[in-house]
Formats: sequence, C-alpha cells, structure tokens
Amino acid sequence: MERNELYPVFLKVSNLNVLIVGGGLVAEEKLTFLLKSSPNAKVTMISPMYREGTIRLATKHQVTMHHGKYRQKFLKNKHVVVATTDVPSVNEKVYHDCRKHAILVNVADNPPLCDFYMGGIVTKGNVKVAISTNGKSPTTAKRLRQFFEDVIPENIDDLVKNLNEYRKTIKGDFEEKVETLNEFTKGLVNKKESNENKDQK
Repeated sequence: MERNELYPVFLKVSNLNVLIVGGGLVAEEKLTFLLKSSPNAKVTMISPMYREGTIRLATKHQVTMHHGKYRQKFLKNKHVVVATTDVPSVNEKVYHDCRKHAILVNVADNPPLCDFYMGGIVTKGNVKVAISTNGKSPTTAKRLRQFFEDVIPENIDDLVKNLNEYRKTIKGDFEEKVETLNEFTKGLVNKKESNENKDQK
C-alpha cells in the first residue's frame, strides 16, 4: 500500500509572510481557507485582477494587494508562496523562483510543484486536526473534515484547558509528567468505552 510520507507541521503564519500569486477563484479559495484557520495571517497578493469577494475578504483582514503581473521581486522577505494563476508558465516560474530562494511553495492543482499541501482542517478551540490525502483527493479530505467536525465535541477545548492546569500541578521531570497524563487520559477513554458498552446492553 502506498504510504503518505508528508511531515505535518502547524505554522504560525502570523509570524510569517505569505504571498498568493493570482486573484481568481482559486486564489479566493486559498485566501479564504488560510484566513479561516489563521485570521491574523500576514498575506500579500499580486494579480492583474481580483474578484469582488477577494477584495472584500482582503480588506477585512488587512491583506496587501498589488495590481500587476508577477515578478520575482515580490518574493522578497516571503516565507510561504501559493501560486494560483490559470497560466501554467507563470505558476512554473513562481515555483522555480521559490526553489531558487529556498521558499516554501504550493502550486494549486499541481502536486509535483508543491513543497506542501493545504489539507482539510478541523478547529475546536485550541484543538486543531489537519487532514492530508497526500495531494490525491481534496474531496476525501473535505469529507473527513466534515466527519471530524461532527464527532469531535464542542467542549473538547474545556478538556484541553483542564488538562493544562492539571499538568502544572504534577511533580517530576518531563517523562514522569507525560506518563501521569497518559494514565489520566487513558482513564477517560476507558470510562467512555465503558459507558458505550452499558448503552449497548
């Protein structure tokens, strides 16, 4: 069976500079996706044209918008780039320019020209689950996101906060704290399984 060898990370995009090349529907989707997950992301866009929805969203989130064609100079001080134009040669130029400057790049709908994928994301307070299909099926990632949005309880954030406070009271080194928390949370899972078994009888 084929293996997904991507390494998942959670980027603090409020500390990074993101560039989106393009202003069409795909650009708007990528911008919406990014700002939904990280409303304080620092984003710049470059495109000869922008959709009205993109302009409204960009204005709301203080996104810098440049009107014109992509030039390599727009990569200055950028950490992450997303290319979304409908001109393959432009997207390929963005990709090669980014590789030359060691900048992470995603070319929409072109997995071979991607250093990373923007997968499905579920957020419940401090809990965030990212879903990847290795760039094979965005639709599957979407369905899995909908599934996890339903099954993860809204009060999961209360558990996270309570465990964080409990962790502060535990004595010992890091390894001992991890072991104590593992035992405690294992008890919560066992309790849930026990209640489910009772309900089935």
